[in-house]
Amino acid sequence: MKDYNCVIFDCDGVLVDSEVLGNQVFVDMANEHGAGIDISYAMKHFKGGFLYDSIRQVEAIIQKRLPLEFEKEYRRRSYEIFSNHLKPVDGIEQVLSKLTVPFCVASSGPQEKIKRNLATAGLSSFFKNNIFSCYDIGKWKPDPAIYLHASKTMGYSPNECLVIEDSLKGAKAATSGGFDVYGYTQLNEEPDFEKEVTKTFGQMEELISLLKLY
Repeated sequence: MKDYNCVIFDCDGVLVDSEVLGNQVFVDMANEHGAGIDISYAMKHFKGGFLYDSIRQVEAIIQKRLPLEFEKEYRRRSYEIFSNHLKPVDGIEQVLSKLTVPFCVASSGPQEKIKRNLATAGLSSFFKNNIFSCYDIGKWKPDPAIYLHASKTMGYSPNECLVIEDSLKGAKAATSGGFDVYGYTQLNEEPDFEKEVTKTFGQMEELISLLKLY
């Protein structure tokens, strides 16, 4: 296996078990406005993406604009759910505690959300200031900018880094930026995901083996 000098983690669904929780809140709110979608639809079309893109998709379904306060209300409801139910992804603490190379998180969410969720899941101490948000640079996955920004700030080139992703949008962002990607398949419903990544794994224990973190 290739040796990597830096590991870049996506956040939602890789570090914290937030994808189903957050998408269910979004589905419930979208359906309050007549979208008629379910969690499977959301996990396939919204997972790993920019919230505004998801909002635009719902507006196309219902053929009208959502209220201006939709995002604010979504953040409020999701934060409430996260504060009561969010957990670290099973096995991720073992991975982080065994890593001997620098690592960071690069996410589509706002800095506040990333930091809050890491704190709730008890993972903040692993990352400190190595937290990168698409909101900081104004570009979202599948644009590779967030991963290029993270690797450059950490002091490494893309070919020295490994990205850990769980969504097709995120995997495309990383591969188009020249990164190797290990794809976490636990909750993946995207048929093209495995074609986009370097390797796949279904449990975090497998990542320990893949990275030779014995």
